[in-house]
Amino acid sequence: MPYSVTLPSGSKKAALVESTQADGKTFEQLRQECLQKGKLFEDPDFPAVDDSLFYSQRVPVNFEWKRPGEICKDPKFITGGATRTDICQGQLGDCWLLAAIASLTLHEDTLKRVVPHDQGFDRGYAGIFHFKFWQHNKWLDVVVDDRLPCVRNNLVFVHSADQTEFWSALLEKAYAKLNGSYESLKGGSTMEAMEDFTGGVGEMYETKNPPSNLFLILKKAVERGSMLGCSIDITSSAESEAQTTTGLVKGHAYSITGVEEVNYRGAKVQLIRVRNPWGQVEWNGPWSDNSREWNTIDSSEKTRLLHNSLDDGEFWMEFGDFKANYDKIEICNLTADSLSDDVRKKWEVNLFEGNWIRGSTAGGCRNYIDTFWTNPQFKLRLDHPDDGDKLCSVIVALMQKNRRRLRKEGLDLETIGFAIYEAPDDQDHQGKDFFRYNASKARSRTYVNMREVSERFRMPPGNYLLVPTTFQPHHEADFLIRIFSENKAGAMYVHTNTHQCYIRQIDKAISARELQHVLNNVLRRRKEVKFDGLTLNTCHSIINLMDVDNTGMLEFEEFKVFWDKLKKWIMLFLSYDTDRSGRMSSYELPNVMDGVRCATEQLFTHFFVCLWGLSHCY
Repeated sequence: MPYSVTLPSGSKKAALVESTQADGKTFEQLRQECLQKGKLFEDPDFPAVDDSLFYSQRVPVNFEWKRPGEICKDPKFITGGATRTDICQGQLGDCWLLAAIASLTLHEDTLKRVVPHDQGFDRGYAGIFHFKFWQHNKWLDVVVDDRLPCVRNNLVFVHSADQTEFWSALLEKAYAKLNGSYESLKGGSTMEAMEDFTGGVGEMYETKNPPSNLFLILKKAVERGSMLGCSIDITSSAESEAQTTTGLVKGHAYSITGVEEVNYRGAKVQLIRVRNPWGQVEWNGPWSDNSREWNTIDSSEKTRLLHNSLDDGEFWMEFGDFKANYDKIEICNLTADSLSDDVRKKWEVNLFEGNWIRGSTAGGCRNYIDTFWTNPQFKLRLDHPDDGDKLCSVIVALMQKNRRRLRKEGLDLETIGFAIYEAPDDQDHQGKDFFRYNASKARSRTYVNMREVSERFRMPPGNYLLVPTTFQPHHEADFLIRIFSENKAGAMYVHTNTHQCYIRQIDKAISARELQHVLNNVLRRRKEVKFDGLTLNTCHSIINLMDVDNTGMLEFEEFKVFWDKLKKWIMLFLSYDTDRSGRMSSYELPNVMDGVRCATEQLFTHFFVCLWGLSHCY
């Protein structure tokens, strides 16, 4: 049974910034401690060791971790403003991340939030830096030390063209820490990093099947501060990063940095500016650097477009050539503003968190009709059409959580998607027969193994049922679902008939007895474990260990922390229950305890024993 919570649009909770350090200390607290002790910061949460670099292989060369002051004489955090030329790819396959960073430099306010300017190598330097990223409706402040991996005194990964500038290298390190290691950054979608920099919502377009107004959509996206990326598909791994005769690279992430129209020989020509994060290797066709097309453009137009002939990885293309050569466009709308009409509007947002749990709520896609109905279900009510229209615009964005960090545990992205049905008026969780005899009204275009799947729909007013799923049944993952509508829309999690009120939005503190009632009724649904029930003493112990404000009860935020830990413990139990008996045998138990590495080990041990009835194994 998933735990779901709705946060209203504009909720203050979404704007809070949380520290990610294990000891709970903030950047400023850590910096002041280092200054008082006269020592440079060394991050215990992301140490300068091989495990921070790679998790699936030995480090291929002899890396040295060096601070910027050991690499050059006069290091700077940012020199002359952060620009696209500050981002040059190193020996890591994270071009998707660097394309997003390049787009980030075009948006000053967003850049200052992600890359705070209250740090540097001058006054107040203590070997510590921090960066802010959005993760699952929270802003996190990620602290790192400034020891960077080098070979022969050169940065191995991302670096600036100016060898004394280090903001981009430190940003990459912070993002690697957020995801568990540098290796975890190999391969990805530019959209993923764009959303982590902005908290925005993504959309994807195919250039071979585009909407008729695609150029206008891109132009508005650039004007409104959205972040954009593009790529060329590959048909096999052998084509990855293969260079074409026109200078473009397949399977490589580019950023879109400009969309313009120019007068050329008496006609308007649509142009698009693209950047290769390598900082080199450019398009060599029409409108490329030094092409003859620029000879007929007057000097004022050249100046307006900031045209130059440097081999810096950035180039212009005619829009028709762009569509013919590139396959996908990714747009991250920073404020979820509409890009397809002429009026700027704020979107209403509904947000839910949930999970797919084997044997309970991991029903798989519609192909598996016998289990599909067990997936989490969300009711959506659209009452108000868009202004001047009869239809309602909605963006549904389904995101799976923490999968990049879980790679080192052998878990990668699940293949996910969703379907939307016209819903009956009742509030009940719909059963198998409903889905057997009713076709979906809308759905994600495909099931895909990406972190987020999002689609824009235009639907008539009415009641709808949204069902997010993995493709295969019995695959476990946590998810976040965001529903954007141009006008206020109602949305709610639909409880199963047998679970109504057990897992709900907790808007007040709960006592030990209430916690016992909730957990017992929910956990008895787990068919893959033999559950004997929680005692009141166990629930008192849980509250004592999770009650940070000492009220004797669990507040909503405390319960959320506990619930996240509980889900991890259940997954740990299942991974060590090798005989699938639903109980922990005396042979399996020692392996579990060897695997426990958490700050709340006392809570883990007590709860683990009481919850799963380990006394039965003695």
